[in-house]
Amino acid sequence: MKTRNFYIIGVDFDGTLVTHAYPEIGKDIGAVKVLKRIVENGHKLILNTMRSEINLIDEALNWISENEIELYGINKNKDQNTWTNSPKSYCNIYIDDAALGCPLIYDEELSDRPFVDWNKVEYMLEEMGILKNN
Repeated sequence: MKTRNFYIIGVDFDGTLVTHAYPEIGKDIGAVKVLKRIVENGHKLILNTMRSEINLIDEALNWISENEIELYGINKNKDQNTWTNSPKSYCNIYIDDAALGCPLIYDEELSDRPFVDWNKVEYMLEEMGILKNN
């Protein structure tokens, strides 16, 4: 059950928002609809990515911008410097293909590596009361 006004949700990029194709941008896996719902429900997204070279992060940010996804932060929570010096982005929830328990899809036609199952993530967020049911 939802217990706060909003959640800060950290999302990885490769294997999470798109299939694995690093350093290229992977294929669409259905994240856009869910990410937009997250923001529309008043929550904040932080992109947590290993893409650190300027051109690689810019390509990811272009993909996010082209899909009209609003970000609260990129590899950092802009408010946490008021209470910690930790370099880890503070989020209430992390959605990452490498996270234990994150639902994955194995579809060799799309990618040779597993990637996030956004249908299941959306359902989980609804069950938790974070997203209002459609």
